[in-house]
Amino acid sequence: MKESSTIARSAGWTIERIVPALAGVMVIVSSLLALTVSDWWLALTLFAGANLLLYSAVGWCPATLALRALGVRQATCATSGQTAPR
Repeated sequence: MKESSTIARSAGWTIERIVPALAGVMVIVSSLLALTVSDWWLALTLFAGANLLLYSAVGWCPATLALRALGVRQATCATSGQTAPR
């Protein structure tokens, strides 16, 4: 068990981890801004939610394109190339 947690930690931040984290930060920030500044900041929450739905449906969103351009890697399956046991 300890070895697998070490492997997961050493894998670093991938696009698949950054996109939901970025959306979570956007939702929190826009909610706080909507409470303190203007209700129009809820549009940012709507945008983050729409991007998460797009990401889950097709596997990419504008954030993934920007992250790829910045050189952030995508997660790879540790068992790629192996077949599932029968």
